[in-house]
Amino acid sequence: MYSNFPYLRSLATITWDTLDWYDYDEDGGSVHDVIGTRCDPYTSKLLSGNDYHFCCHSNLTRALVKEKNLKINEAEKLVHDVLNVFMCTGFTNETKQYFMKASPARPGDYLEFFAETDLLGVLSACPGGDCGSGHSSDKAKCYPLKVSIWSVDQKYLKNIKQSVISSYNKKHGLA
Repeated sequence: MYSNFPYLRSLATITWDTLDWYDYDEDGGSVHDVIGTRCDPYTSKLLSGNDYHFCCHSNLTRALVKEKNLKINEAEKLVHDVLNVFMCTGFTNETKQYFMKASPARPGDYLEFFAETDLLGVLSACPGGDCGSGHSSDKAKCYPLKVSIWSVDQKYLKNIKQSVISSYNKKHGLA
């Protein structure tokens, strides 16, 4: 996984995934969504006219406010796009429309990451639950998530290249 532009530096590598067996299903779905973004209150307001505060964007913003003692407008700027782990999404075979469906994740499933730089990880359990029924509501069934952080013996890191910011000259053909 890489940071966004203009830095484009390596952040973390997925080293183990207990759902790697899932592949693509008959509907065109797969797990660990990177094609959809997190749900946010701005899109919810635009589509429904309602203020919805317990979507992933707001959950992540609140976590940063609490953990780093930031003002809301400062924290919100730090919430970038997400990896929707365990979410099963895809494009329908017929109309190619984006869809979400119930996750095949089972108790004990996990992703293991190797952090390639110092990271602040913030986790939000999707308010859409397993996305098999209603989404972005306070009625969807949600499940707890666990995070474990391990240290690595330094002897295993001697051949690992350090994560560096892109050296692109940032002229974009203008100078």
